[in-house]
Parts: sequence; C-alpha cells; structure tokens
Amino acid sequence: MDRLQKEELEIFLVQAWLIWNQRNAEIHGGHLREPGWLNKRAEEFLDEYRKAQMVLTPSNESSGSCTWRAPPAEEFKLNFDAALFSDQHCSGFGAIIRNSSGEVMAGMSVKGPYVNSSEEAEVLACRRAVEFSKEIGFSRVIIEGDCLNVMRALSVSTENSSLLGHIYEDIKFTLKGMQVLSINWVKRSGNMVAHTLAKHARNLITDLFWIEDTPPPAAVALYYDSLHLNE
Repeated sequence: MDRLQKEELEIFLVQAWLIWNQRNAEIHGGHLREPGWLNKRAEEFLDEYRKAQMVLTPSNESSGSCTWRAPPAEEFKLNFDAALFSDQHCSGFGAIIRNSSGEVMAGMSVKGPYVNSSEEAEVLACRRAVEFSKEIGFSRVIIEGDCLNVMRALSVSTENSSLLGHIYEDIKFTLKGMQVLSINWVKRSGNMVAHTLAKHARNLITDLFWIEDTPPPAAVALYYDSLHLNE
C-alpha cells in the first residue's frame, strides 16, 4: 500500500468499504451488485466527499477547528455527530474515540429515533456517545461535536430549562462520573469521521460497534484526518 499514489489509495479504501457493505447486504437478504458498479460508485463517493470538504471548509478559521486535531499523549478524544433521515422517520448517530496517534480505540454507527430538529438529534447523539464511551472504559476524554448550540449548553453549569433540558441534564449527570478534559465545538470538516458514521446508519439493520478496529465506512475520512495529524 505504501507504493500507491494518494488517489489510488483513496479508491482502494472506498472499494474495500463497498465490498464490506455488499457482504453485509447479502447476509441480510440483499442482492450483490455487478463488479462494474463497484468502481463507478467508488469514484462517485470520492467525488461527493471532496465536494463536501470544499463546501464545508469555512473561510473564517478564527473559531472552531477546521481539521481534526489529535489529543495530547495519554489522552483520548471522543467525536460524535447525528444525521436526519426524514424519509425513513429516524436518525443516525456516529461516534469515534481516538488516541494521540490518531488510532481508533472505538467507534459506533447506530440508528436513533425520529426527531423534530437537528439539535434534538445532536443532543441525543451526544448522550449515546458519552454512554458508549463510559461503558467501554474511556472516561478520560476530550469531547467534540459540530453543533454549536449543543456544545455551548454542555459547557455551562446552570440547569437547562429548554424543551431538551432533560436530555442535557442526563448527559451532565453521566459526565460527573467521567474525567472530561474539555468540551469543544469543531467545524464539520473537523468532525468528518463521526459524520460519516452517523450517515452510515441510514441503512443499518443492527447497530454497529468497533473496538480497536477501523470502521470500514469511515476509512476514507480517517485517512484524510491522518494527513493532517502532525499539523
């Protein structure tokens, strides 16, 4: 793989993910696609991803990180995100935990309930991600999300009296049993792995979890983050 050009490696990673997806589809009663579809869809996916990167990278970099930054040594970073699937009357939650070398400690891609707003989806995704992190033993973390309202609400100690206040208070209660180093807002371009995992939940039949293993759906996003690891 070291001999592959950047573009070739990207195509290879997307094809591996698509093959894995096809394998899961067949297990659950789906139909295999023709080989020609694989190359075409891989190229389309990469094109969509690159366009999204250009659109989502803000011109004002004065606040919020534009790229994923690794946590300090001996610490871990938890990124989360949500996606809305109005046509399916549900949502999707994604989360990823990485160490100071950018290595994946754990990840998840799960379906959530139908919600009325993006903030509700994001705060539910945060609660699920925090619970997941605590359940698997990662209690000393930096938490990052790309919804400014959610991150602001979690950063204050006063009780939240909004319609979503009970969810915020649930999260704060869980955080009391953890060592949270900081709660940060990041731009979408700095949260693409969690975003990809949230979107992947659209067609899931069962929730997916990874422990010390790279989530195939996020392989390309992880690769992009690795390019900026030492910046």
